Amino acid sequence: MTTPEAEPTPQEPHAAVPPPTDGAGGVGGALGGAGGAGGAGGAPRPEERLERAVRAAEQALIEYEIAVETFRVEVENFSRLHHQKLGPMYARLDELDALIAEAVAARSGDPEDRRRADEARARVLPMPGVEELFHGWMDGEGLYPEAAAMLTDQSVRPPQRVRPSDEARRLYRELVRKAHPDLAQDEEERARRDEFISRVNAAYARGDETLLGELLGEWDAGPAPEEQRPTPAEELYARLEWLARRKELLAVVAHDLEESAIGSMLKLAPDDPDRLLDEIAEQLLAQVAEREAELERVGA
Repeated sequence: MTTPEAEPTPQEPHAAVPPPTDGAGGVGGALGGAGGAGGAGGAPRPEERLERAVRAAEQALIEYEIAVETFRVEVENFSRLHHQKLGPMYARLDELDALIAEAVAARSGDPEDRRRADEARARVLPMPGVEELFHGWMDGEGLYPEAAAMLTDQSVRPPQRVRPSDEARRLYRELVRKAHPDLAQDEEERARRDEFISRVNAAYARGDETLLGELLGEWDAGPAPEEQRPTPAEELYARLEWLARRKELLAVVAHDLEESAIGSMLKLAPDDPDRLLDEIAEQLLAQVAEREAELERVGA
């Protein structure tokens, strides 16, 4: 899970990320919900209300961050699988379009048909831009695992599905809720959690259910977190403000993911994003068959 300073990596596919709320369960509403805890039985001291507000806000933010991160993984996986599975079909369609246009131009001798044929041929092998050259090789953290594996002569393990299995998702959520760095009480504990969560994120991105289970056992066997120490009111207020800013940042990331080309595509199949790839493949195969029949007609 990203730290406050880290820039999240865009990219994703299932139902849209739920928006952060400002009710009692959200960051913005945590303080208000805790503030009404007093009553006839005696109002708690202000520090206790603030502590409850901070705990509630932390849990709400962690749940939202889980939703954003799982969606980012699905967007990234969908993008890679889309390129791997469908890229050859798109290339075949471009080639057939060029062949059809060239056949029409050869038969007609019309300069306009020749111009269209040249344009179609140019689309088959376009000059790649800088971003395209690195597509599939680098992300915000450097080389993708697949690229690093190739460069070190290891086997490549691309994602098998857009959405990790239900069990992998369950394990991931449980791990993040237990080991999130924001639950640390000091910098040493935060560093330990940061390192552990980075391993959790990597295993989840690969959909490695077995490793996630091992990581859960490792965490449960590790040192127990320290008891919550009393926190001065000023620090609690500052914590609530930081949580609110973090929520706003995550909302921007979620919006960018959902409005991206891949994110928008995934909204078409929120329950089964893997099936969406198969449906697109079927449509492309039908288009290829139509183009091949057309090429046979114009070339006859």
